[in-house]
Amino acid sequence: MASNQQIVLDNRPQGEAVAGNFKLVATDTPALQDGQVLVRHHFLSLDPYMRGRMNESKSYAASQGLGEVMIGGTVGEVAESLNPKYAVGDKVVGMGGWQEYSVVDANTPGALRKVDTTHVPLSHYLGAVGMPGVTAWYGLVKIIAPKEGDTVVVSAATGAVGSAFAALAKARGCRAVGIAGGAEKCRYAVEELGFDACIDYKEHSDVKAMSKALKEACPKGIDGYFENVGGWIMDAVMLRMNAFSRVALCGMIAGYDGQPLPMANPALMLINRMKIEGFIVSEHMEVWPDALKELGTLVGTGKLRPRETVAEGIAAAPEAFLGLLKGKNFGKQLVKLI
Repeated sequence: MASNQQIVLDNRPQGEAVAGNFKLVATDTPALQDGQVLVRHHFLSLDPYMRGRMNESKSYAASQGLGEVMIGGTVGEVAESLNPKYAVGDKVVGMGGWQEYSVVDANTPGALRKVDTTHVPLSHYLGAVGMPGVTAWYGLVKIIAPKEGDTVVVSAATGAVGSAFAALAKARGCRAVGIAGGAEKCRYAVEELGFDACIDYKEHSDVKAMSKALKEACPKGIDGYFENVGGWIMDAVMLRMNAFSRVALCGMIAGYDGQPLPMANPALMLINRMKIEGFIVSEHMEVWPDALKELGTLVGTGKLRPRETVAEGIAAAPEAFLGLLKGKNFGKQLVKLI
């Protein structure tokens, strides 16, 4: 039996999350039962939604249990198998959590999925060709539903979700504008991700300045907005939305520490007859095959070149996660476990 290091939620945050909310523990991996496989994780995904799960308050998903392994997507390989569908060495993606190994009932639908690493690196199945990429695909294709020539905007443009957005939008003939923090991230958004423009929220650091920058970057107004942040950035974008525009509401990271996020001018939703729809991508599994096929092709052909920020070792996960919440990562935030 292999020794398995795990990060558990030790206590709930009081306001801002801190490293002391987490605890590193070690346990032995249990013996397998029929139908189960033992997965050795190579990479662990860190994502903003995990912050909301740490709270005890009502949300779209159950709270993370105290003393339990933190939830999270993982990629790795089968180390041992008592399931005829999986062989030792198969590369797989699942929700193994913040730990080095997981025991998975591979007969449970959606618990584990084999992946091909011939053209797509294994780690990308946690980012551009995984949940974040499908999130970008669903919000753009199913909610914003752009027409050729539309202008679409995404906040957190160089994060795991935003990185996939430009390639998907350009494939549909849209003008794609990003919002990101820092000149380096904005350069990457335009030069490598394919955005037509990217606005630095650190330079344009209030509603008036951001709204002015958006007017210059989006001369025909904004037809679709993919929201990851909320707060004053959303207020600025709302001022530039066109009539009958659509907002895909994916995340509100500005409010993850529990403070309310008032909206400065909600009347704009009525004035512009806007459609605003929140969504959770795991509730739309029917679109995943089509989305993953397109995303895999974009990566395989070099039209989508996602970046990764990689922390080393399970013990580094809490600090890497706290950095993600403050925008310190560049692209997809991962933890390398092997």
